[in-house]
Amino acid sequence: MTKTRGNPITRTLFYILVAAILIYILFPFYWALRSSISPNSELFTTPVRYFPANPTLDNYRQVLSNGLFLRAILNSTIVAGSVTLLALGIGVLGSYALGRFKFSGRTQILYLVLSMTMFPQIAILGALYNMINTLGLYNSLGALILTYMIFTLPFTVWVLTTFFEAMPREIEEAAYVDGATPWQTLMKVLLPLLAPGLVTTGLLAFIAAWNEFLYALSFTQTPDKRTIPLAIATFTPLTGGGFEIPWGQMMAATIVVTIPLIVLTLIFQRRILAGLTAGAVKG
Repeated sequence: MTKTRGNPITRTLFYILVAAILIYILFPFYWALRSSISPNSELFTTPVRYFPANPTLDNYRQVLSNGLFLRAILNSTIVAGSVTLLALGIGVLGSYALGRFKFSGRTQILYLVLSMTMFPQIAILGALYNMINTLGLYNSLGALILTYMIFTLPFTVWVLTTFFEAMPREIEEAAYVDGATPWQTLMKVLLPLLAPGLVTTGLLAFIAAWNEFLYALSFTQTPDKRTIPLAIATFTPLTGGGFEIPWGQMMAATIVVTIPLIVLTLIFQRRILAGLTAGAVKG
């Protein structure tokens, strides 16, 4: 009987497909890197140059010396970090109740939480704008933290609920037998077991808040309150150039703000993998 896995043609086609997928995924990042180290005179040449003839780091020097861009990095760090901590803190409590306790209306609440992730952000933009103005939070980082919870918290609650449901109830019952309260059981027994799920959902919430653009554009006004996506979209050259868009500096800024996400993913890759596969098999 012929083994399909040992067929040279099948293996060759498989590797070609994998290579095509990798090129499709990595080429935009490579092009941004190539543009960030290319002089302005080489950005739009004909024929296209896939490798810069005279690589330079001037774009990075100008970006990292831009005070408004550095402030945008700080703003994004504060907003994304606060949103992640709040979403995890509230999400753990909500998902613990939904995942470990049986009560009337539990299923309806879960579907309501899930439905919150289905609405496009722009659908509730007007209502959020009125709420932000009423609370006096317009043009502040607090407005972004509050509105970003709209799309991070439902996702966090839904995902963490599945983790709690997958945990054996014998662990919780043993803690109760030893005299632990529900709060002690959550904090000292279940929460350490939830670490992969916390890392996975926390990182995804952080990335979503880090990359958000629409609410940052709608609820901030002055340059000192901008987050990274808005700062890059409104980037202006430091050294003249009239109305010319500084593509090289924009690509350098894109690379700078992408590196932290890559580093976080590489650091927590094992826990992320464990979190994505947790609950796949029960037993």
